[in-house]
Amino acid sequence: MATRLSKAEKKIAYDARLCKLLEEYSQILIVAADNVGSNQLQHIRAGLRDHSIVLMGKNTMMKRSIRLHAERTGNRDLLNLIPLLQGNVGMIFTKGDLKEVSDEVSKHKVAAPARVGLVAPIDVVVPPGNTGLDPSQTSFFQVLNIPTKINKGTVEIITPVELIKKGDRVGSSESALLSKLAIKPFSYGLIVMSVYENGSVYSPEVLDLTEDDIATKFLEAVSRVASLALSIRYPTIAAAPHFFINGYKNVLSFAVATEYSFSQADKVKEYLKDPSKFAAAAAPAAAAGAAPVAAAKEEKKEEPAEESDDDMGLSLFD
Repeated sequence: MATRLSKAEKKIAYDARLCKLLEEYSQILIVAADNVGSNQLQHIRAGLRDHSIVLMGKNTMMKRSIRLHAERTGNRDLLNLIPLLQGNVGMIFTKGDLKEVSDEVSKHKVAAPARVGLVAPIDVVVPPGNTGLDPSQTSFFQVLNIPTKINKGTVEIITPVELIKKGDRVGSSESALLSKLAIKPFSYGLIVMSVYENGSVYSPEVLDLTEDDIATKFLEAVSRVASLALSIRYPTIAAAPHFFINGYKNVLSFAVATEYSFSQADKVKEYLKDPSKFAAAAAPAAAAGAAPVAAAKEEKKEEPAEESDDDMGLSLFD
């Protein structure tokens, strides 16, 4: 017969387990666990068993253990976890890919009815169609101002109706109607709220970023750094090419306006003295582009000549 632990012994065992996980794992997902049942949580644990551990507990106990462990080990980064432990939350310690773990957690959702007093997480819309209810049930629809008609002895909803708005509390009439229609509008599961990784805390939306998204953001940042550096005339690697080009333009402008010159400026001055050289420089490029077009036309002209019957002096009636 297994001996039952006292409350004090349970707290000591929980503290030891949490501290051990904090030492072994550097990646933690903070998850909200509202309306998540024990059976559902068991399935989530089974799906993450190979690489992750789900730990639930009281916030005060978790905060105390994290604070004392940070003081003992000198790892002050762990204190960033404390502000995240608000509400009904838990922690998932993992050594796997954070994106894959987050996706696995989101898979385990269970449909749930709209119970009275719950705050709706989404808009609830009742679709049009036959409800299968007999005409005596029309009172439910009348109370909620849902247009109906009797069709073949059953109540039929004419148009889609927004029954509950996101953020509103579910009333008794709405709950009773959805129950009669066998509609379970809500789904609940663990929701990733924050990500802790090697002391850094960030939003779970970051996990959805692809390499292309990161490259785009990086280029935007480089462009802004270059613009700022040019505006305040502060040299940076991003702005260096622009500084060189602008400097070359200034020196070229000075050379064109004065007798001073250098090799690159000599060619520009020749063009300015004799604009016809612009046309001469452009002619080879135009000729190179026209050559393939002319060759294509020559081929088109030759094709009908090969297939013509007139060359043989014959016709269809000879």
